Amino acid sequence: MLFLLITCFTFITFLYKSLSLKPLPLWSSEVRLLSIYFWKDFLILNPFKKGFLEAGFIPFVTSRMSLRSKNFSSRVENVDPNLEMSILDLPELALDCILERLPPEGLCNMASVCSFLKEKCKSDYLWERHMKEKWGRVIGPAAYREWQWHIASRNDSSFFNQAKQRGFMTYLSQLWPISLVSRSNSSISIKKKHTPSVDSVMSWYLALESGKFWFPAQVYNRENGHVGFMLSCYDAELSYDPRTDTFQARYPPHGRRAIAIETGVTWDRLRAPPLDTSPHDLYISDCLTELCPGDHIEIQWRRNKEFPYGWWYGVVGHLETCDGNELYCRCHDSDTVMLEFNQYTPGSRWRTTTIDRKDHREEGNEADGFYGGIRKLHSNEEIAMWRHLWPTDTLE
Repeated sequence: MLFLLITCFTFITFLYKSLSLKPLPLWSSEVRLLSIYFWKDFLILNPFKKGFLEAGFIPFVTSRMSLRSKNFSSRVENVDPNLEMSILDLPELALDCILERLPPEGLCNMASVCSFLKEKCKSDYLWERHMKEKWGRVIGPAAYREWQWHIASRNDSSFFNQAKQRGFMTYLSQLWPISLVSRSNSSISIKKKHTPSVDSVMSWYLALESGKFWFPAQVYNRENGHVGFMLSCYDAELSYDPRTDTFQARYPPHGRRAIAIETGVTWDRLRAPPLDTSPHDLYISDCLTELCPGDHIEIQWRRNKEFPYGWWYGVVGHLETCDGNELYCRCHDSDTVMLEFNQYTPGSRWRTTTIDRKDHREEGNEADGFYGGIRKLHSNEEIAMWRHLWPTDTLE
């Protein structure tokens, strides 16, 4: 025992004298990841470089550096004056302003710099703006619910896979050394640690951009503007194609017809469903008492009871007993409302229809189809959209 102690003491003494341990400088605790030339060389900031220079951002950085040198002279007195500044030295507010100006690609690239910027770039408030700017017009409550169900299903499947994996690892631990099994587990945990949170806005945005997530929305003039669907809007499941900046639409089966698929659907033919109503349910109208000639409306219509509803554009017209004179018109006092679909030729059975103002439910027959709920259009943007889709030729 005494011989062992003497040997250990001699080895430690020799090791201590052979190694020249020097204290680290004061500035070594600061991590210098990126230089001030980051603003010139980093690719993702090039679109905003001009804006930063015009806004006086670089002078702000210079003044910030001088302020740090004055207030913290005791801290940096031993630092090399040529040492370059890191982006992490910026104040919190300045860094947030930079990140808010980055496009989605820039945020993804910045997140790969370090763990601190990764957490910053995954913040929901940064991605909510990008989500609203690009996807706000086509994403509605139904799409959000679909995303929540998608998250729940992924969580359930991951839990099942982890349970299976845990049983497999237990079996492996009986055959392999424990160190190898624990090492494989650590690599798996590290890999999961660097993936974005499933329920984050960033994850939702990237899922939409990839085209792997199908979401519900509505398509104007379905099936590439088929004559039988002009000035209508139908529910569909959509998938984005980033290569062509268009969508693939998957319509539910109509009667005995199979699922119809349309490709190349452009952004201007899409909208988020204005009402949170299933296409198979009748919408209970709440505007019947206020409808007057000249009002723009959308009405549910379906070919038969097996079909889902689509929304069709029309206007409120004058009754046959009215000459259309605004001074003497009393159509708004009648229990009958005349609806006109002027995209069809006069005399067509699709040109006009009447509904009961007081007791309107689904009305129609197997020959002419069934008319459902009505919603009055108050937005000039919605009306302009229908006018933009107006067919060049009058329909028969």
